[in-house]
Amino acid sequence: MTTTGEDHAPARGGPWWWGRRRGAVLDVSLGAVSALECAAEGIPFARDAGIPLAAGVVFGVLAGSVLVVRRRYPIAVVLVAIAITPAQMGFLMGIVGLYTLAASELPRRVIGALAGMTFLGTLIVTFVRLGQDMRRDGLELGDWFLPFASIATSLGMTAPPLLLGLYVGQRRRLMESLRERADSLERELQLLAERAEERAEWARGEERTRIAREMHDVVAHRVSLMVVHAAALQAVARKDPEKAVKNAALVGDMGRQALTELREMLGVLRSGGEGARAERAAVPLAAVGVAAAAAASRAADDGERSGEGPCLSELDELIGQSAAAGMVVDLSVEGEERSYAAVVESTAFRVVQEALTNVHKHAAGAKTYVRLAHRVSEIAMQVENEPPPVGSQGESARLPSGGNGLVGMKERVAALGGVFVSGPTDAGGFRVSAVIPAAS
Repeated sequence: MTTTGEDHAPARGGPWWWGRRRGAVLDVSLGAVSALECAAEGIPFARDAGIPLAAGVVFGVLAGSVLVVRRRYPIAVVLVAIAITPAQMGFLMGIVGLYTLAASELPRRVIGALAGMTFLGTLIVTFVRLGQDMRRDGLELGDWFLPFASIATSLGMTAPPLLLGLYVGQRRRLMESLRERADSLERELQLLAERAEERAEWARGEERTRIAREMHDVVAHRVSLMVVHAAALQAVARKDPEKAVKNAALVGDMGRQALTELREMLGVLRSGGEGARAERAAVPLAAVGVAAAAAASRAADDGERSGEGPCLSELDELIGQSAAAGMVVDLSVEGEERSYAAVVESTAFRVVQEALTNVHKHAAGAKTYVRLAHRVSEIAMQVENEPPPVGSQGESARLPSGGNGLVGMKERVAALGGVFVSGPTDAGGFRVSAVIPAAS
């Protein structure tokens, strides 16, 4: 990234008020030249004023050396130049001082007033001196020449340094403004990059959570049924061979179904990963913010597309599988059945599926009631089980629990703007309830 701002500023290494050493060298050199000029001009001034030549030279040196402080005190330099104008001294100091004044950050009214004073002082001195010289030499050039020459000389002494100083000052302020805007833009780009990284990290976290939830929903239910059937198979293998064969077939079917769903999900993840890598290779670095926003929205879109799997019409099959595993399930449906958005039906199915899975894990053999209500603007579902019978066969299954089922159900329902409630009943069972808006 391009470095701007303070990195472009010159290194601060000059003495006193100078920002750079070469600035100090330049001002000292100009002050020395101005002091020599004023010292040379102080000789005729001392002769005309009737003072010792040494005094005129010393006065010229002191007056001319004021140019050294032009950057720190530009007003003082201009005032000194105006003050020594009647002595016909300090022409270099007047020009350089007026240029420095115009290029400074002082208010325009101050610059205009001092420039006007310089112009007026030069005009008066030129008019008087030139008139004296013309009378002394006996020149007769007309009445128009003296005013014209005075005005032209004054303009030549004040207008060029004033205009040049104004231009340089304005250009300097413009460059400073551009530098500040570049600094601001760089800070904004850095902030956007940080936000983009945060959004990308959030999208990755959401994607990991979604994948974990999907894997849990796909595997937990069927594997739980397989474990229950395997436990029953172990119990009846010698007593009832026909039932054992039937349970073994059910275990095989559920295992194949679980493997099929896992293959489908892994295939989607593999294709999605390749597409994401290709997309990252094609997106330039400058588009990191757009890519992060797309990744965040893509996580939500993938979540919706992933819902295009199970639907409410498969509830009968789901309950039949649980019944085949020995669970007594009572299904009741209220309201007129109708179709919903794919993500709504998928979420409703997953809630019932996970609730039944929890019954297999924690209350094997308990009678379970599944209630589904189709309302005007929402769909409600409730899965409630009674306390498990003492000494049931399901207790020997010893199914592990990761504690993520209820969390996953709550996340699914909350993502659609619904309400999820779960907890034990007074009778010693467990109840899972969810309400999902139909227009999600």
